[in-house]
Amino acid sequence: MPVSASRPLCAALAGLAVLPVLAGCGITASSGDEGPAIQVYSARTYGAEKAYERFTQETGVRVEFLNGSDAELRERLEAEGADSPADVYLTVDAANLSLAAEQDLLQPVRSTELEQAVPASLRDPQDRWYGLAERARVIIYDEDQVTPDQLSTYAALSDPAWKGGLCMRTSTSPYTQSLVASLVAHGGEAGAREVIDGWMANDPQILANDTEIIRTVDAGGCTVGITNHYYVAREEAKDPDLGVGVFFPDQAGNGTHVNISGAGVTRSADDVPRATQFLEWLATTGQSQFVDGNFEYPVNRSVEPVEALVEMGEFRRDELNVGELRRHNATAVQILTDAGYR
Repeated sequence: MPVSASRPLCAALAGLAVLPVLAGCGITASSGDEGPAIQVYSARTYGAEKAYERFTQETGVRVEFLNGSDAELRERLEAEGADSPADVYLTVDAANLSLAAEQDLLQPVRSTELEQAVPASLRDPQDRWYGLAERARVIIYDEDQVTPDQLSTYAALSDPAWKGGLCMRTSTSPYTQSLVASLVAHGGEAGAREVIDGWMANDPQILANDTEIIRTVDAGGCTVGITNHYYVAREEAKDPDLGVGVFFPDQAGNGTHVNISGAGVTRSADDVPRATQFLEWLATTGQSQFVDGNFEYPVNRSVEPVEALVEMGEFRRDELNVGELRRHNATAVQILTDAGYR
């Protein structure tokens, strides 16, 4: 269907009784009020608007977007069905993208540009979604108490030497669940249970978010923790004297666990060509605009990361397809529950 026939986003949402409509419709648009537009359901809030604005400037295509959590927006897509005004579903985690694909909410998009820009491990084998930004789940440490040669793997944090000094994120965090799902994928359920039980035997502090973990380690309240790399870069940008080091685990084994922020074209999309153009731009010309402000790694290996990430050093990534994390997520949640990891 041509873009001129695209359903107005507010009007479509206003007619939906299944899910609550945000006050004032909740829709924001990139600059300008004329010309073609695509509608994006986006769980990504940090700096995304600047990328949307640049895309509009370079292509003349406006981006109208509705923000919410991955799960909320996926559920909205499901409830709206064929009447959804969304052209693109953009998430901050691979699991919800994979689930949306399983629910037939996304359609295959075959693009040479996307295939060349996005590594196979960071995109759907059936072309229904593509990673656009990469996050590494790293071990952080108190530089006053720990040296890198004391660290090796995620599993090694179950060593009694770390008892009372371990900081972890809550079990409800998709980052925690995805890391444990990767342990299941590589070591089986029994192996993952052994690791998590070992962590719990070390009486970890379970904290609400990665920033709190970093600040606790910096203050000496924990000696080690697990966070996404970019939270450390953010804190260092605010405080150059931050006493927290970054270690990339499992370099002699499976490689450091990574996750993505990514997107797919919805099954209901009115303008598939322009929605595809948007994904292609984000993965190529717009990569730096999309990832740099949040200190994420470009998925496009031809794009240089920001200097703060270069200074963290190179590392070997886990090559497990991130879509596999969804397949093992329920097992991961059960393991965490059984271990008393809250």
